[in-house]
Amino acid sequence: MIERNIQMDYRHRVVFTHGLFAANNSLLADELTDGADDCSRMLVFIDEGLLRKNEDLLEAVEAYAEAQGGRLKLVARPVILPGGEACKNEWRLVESVWDEINRYGLCRHSYVVAIGGGAFLDMVGFGAATAHRGVRLVRVPTTTLSQGDGGVGVKNGVNHFGKKNWVGTFSVPHVVINDFDFLESLSERDRRDGIIEAIKVALIRDAEFYQRLENNSAALAALEPAALEMAIRRSAELHVEHIATGGDPFEYGSARPLDFGHWVAHKLEQLSAFAVSHGEAVAIGMAVDLLYSVRAGILDESTAGRILDLIEEVGFDLWSTYLEPASDGGRGVLNGIEEFREHLGGQLTITLVPAIGEKLEVHTMDEQMVELALADLKQRVLSRSSSMPVPEGQKKSPATTELV
Repeated sequence: MIERNIQMDYRHRVVFTHGLFAANNSLLADELTDGADDCSRMLVFIDEGLLRKNEDLLEAVEAYAEAQGGRLKLVARPVILPGGEACKNEWRLVESVWDEINRYGLCRHSYVVAIGGGAFLDMVGFGAATAHRGVRLVRVPTTTLSQGDGGVGVKNGVNHFGKKNWVGTFSVPHVVINDFDFLESLSERDRRDGIIEAIKVALIRDAEFYQRLENNSAALAALEPAALEMAIRRSAELHVEHIATGGDPFEYGSARPLDFGHWVAHKLEQLSAFAVSHGEAVAIGMAVDLLYSVRAGILDESTAGRILDLIEEVGFDLWSTYLEPASDGGRGVLNGIEEFREHLGGQLTITLVPAIGEKLEVHTMDEQMVELALADLKQRVLSRSSSMPVPEGQKKSPATTELV
């Protein structure tokens, strides 16, 4: 037997900016050239939905490349492809990415720049990671969810066999660039979605950050830019810290702490045909697991109530009709437990929260207790208002908001 350890050193960077494609913003050119004299070749893919709300983006990208004094070569006009979760169900879109990479002769020293939401980055990233065994990828997330969570990771994937991210890769991007200006064109629903991932990562890793989110709940509910940027920056930082220091960046084990609340969320998205957004599904999934933890004696009821209050205060509902038992007697959301185990492989491992800022991994879920937690959640929602709008007097102008 011949045995050697292979050690590799990855650099994973997330940078923040405003106006990425402004002529006087050299960030992208600096990241792609890194002091090299040669011109860097790039192929840009843009989320179609993003372009509908940023009509000048095509021209801005082309003008930016032209303004960089020969440092960048845009090999073709930006390629426009559909985004949203549905794009991950279309294998032809992955083939489109391959076709474009092949047509313009990109190699492993070239760059694919993907601009769009998390699902779009997953799809284009998978295409880039499997072309030539890996073309360098630059991610430009454009939603609150992708800027604080999915877009800053190392995973790419598309759906198959009706299962989320069944086909995919682990590949560290060359760089992730968060341009906060893209958030201005989002709907209120899409801007709100990323807040839940910030709450999630705070709950499992950073009690001080959770307290800050709680202190700024009114500003977050009002979607004030300063509050959103604060939440996204720290959320992204905590996600990257986990990937870099958690000991299992490529998920060889069966644990995935950053997926707290996600076994319910992934199934709920499927059951609703993705009518329930990812952020909305995670909010509900976290609520189910919190109330399950109370039932199991893992978390005290007052802390669970405090967390559920915050989730509602920032604008999320905690119930969906897709959680109701199936009319045909099917298991509904309970199927998510086994699908979660199958996706991770090996032993079922689900992260729960015993206290704010701490995590606990369990390897069994009592289905009867899950059903009781669902009943507890439904009763809570029925006894309270389904939404908690911020009183007009509490809303502040973004220009005068002071984070606490």
